[in-house]
Amino acid sequence: MNKIRQEKLECKDDKRIEQFLSETRTGYLGLTGGEVPYVVPLNFVMMKEAVYFHGAAHGRKIDLIHSNPNCCFTVSEDYGTMVSPIPAKTDTAYFSVMLFGVLEVVTDLNEATAAMQAILDKYVPGYYHNSLSQAHIEKYRSSLGSHTLVYRLVPSVRTAKENPLNPQLAFYSGRKVDMDI
Repeated sequence: MNKIRQEKLECKDDKRIEQFLSETRTGYLGLTGGEVPYVVPLNFVMMKEAVYFHGAAHGRKIDLIHSNPNCCFTVSEDYGTMVSPIPAKTDTAYFSVMLFGVLEVVTDLNEATAAMQAILDKYVPGYYHNSLSQAHIEKYRSSLGSHTLVYRLVPSVRTAKENPLNPQLAFYSGRKVDMDI
């Protein structure tokens, strides 16, 4: 695996990375099959040092996972643009994490139920009165009638980059270069 080119942007703070992954709502699963890469946005949860997500048991994503379970899972947040009178120094503030590893179908019903409950707790905290039952997970079907599978990615490599927002340089509507010279 290649090192991060701009080492000064690398984040090695495990607690910040874990907090970011627990709060960010959308991750992007990158898969390959044949000559064309495929990236799909997903809801996810980080639990026990693994990423969990769910999806229908049939479709392009599933076909690609079965043909090549190696993946990259990327989570990123844009915090704004920072301006400079020098156009080439205009920059974006962000935090991003890339996780590399092999996807696995979760076959243990207890683990699948816990992952689905954690996803609900993340996206709709306190909405349901009761926890998910294993029977619900076993019987659940997508809107197209497909059984739902839970997937796990235990990262073998993790990288994180951060370019913090400098509030004094933050672009806002109406800000002009004349104001910064």
